[in-house]
Amino acid sequence: MHKKIKQDLKKLACPKKAETKQRFFKTGKGEYAEGDVFIGVTVPETRKVAKQYKDAPFEDLERLIASEIHEERLCALLILVLNFPRASESVQKQIYQFYLKHTRSINHWDLIDLSAPFIVGPYLVHRSHNVLFKLAKSKSLWERRIAMLASFHFIKNHQFDTSLQISEMLLHDEHDLIHKAVGWMLREIGKRDQQAEETFLKKHYKTMPRTMLRYAIEKFPETLRQSYLKK
Repeated sequence: MHKKIKQDLKKLACPKKAETKQRFFKTGKGEYAEGDVFIGVTVPETRKVAKQYKDAPFEDLERLIASEIHEERLCALLILVLNFPRASESVQKQIYQFYLKHTRSINHWDLIDLSAPFIVGPYLVHRSHNVLFKLAKSKSLWERRIAMLASFHFIKNHQFDTSLQISEMLLHDEHDLIHKAVGWMLREIGKRDQQAEETFLKKHYKTMPRTMLRYAIEKFPETLRQSYLKK
């Protein structure tokens, strides 16, 4: 089945879009996604293919997730995302374990953002979150982002503790993509409970990276936003 999936994605390929994506997703030499290959299939198009092949077995997903082609890896992840909510507890465990086994292939922010909050977060919601704290300490930029984005599921359910702990762990991370991820999750907390976000910010805003702060306070009233930026 993986060959059919590859063929269907290839039919949708657009060289012009691929060229644009290569630049946008920083695939050049020395950039964070150096060597990643795009064929120019949009996310909505990839979702349609994933839906068509949602019953693909793990063996086929194993081949797709190992592909050098970005859209093929994304398609494998979207199939997992489609299957997770309707799967039995034992299959959900398989999906979760498959995901963590292949984090080296989940190596871009879009791959993470479209999957971690819908697989890792939901699986851990009533389980220990220790694996997220371990991922947050990883040398891998992508595993650190997985830790932060997986916690989005908890935030949606008004459970902020894990997200705030991971935010604190990643507060002085060296990478801009982590600054953005942490700021984004703090902003999402603030949408639901501004006081919870501000309690965190009052403790850390003077030392957190500027990008992280800007993302975190983006939805604040302008006067409050400026007060954080000026201090």
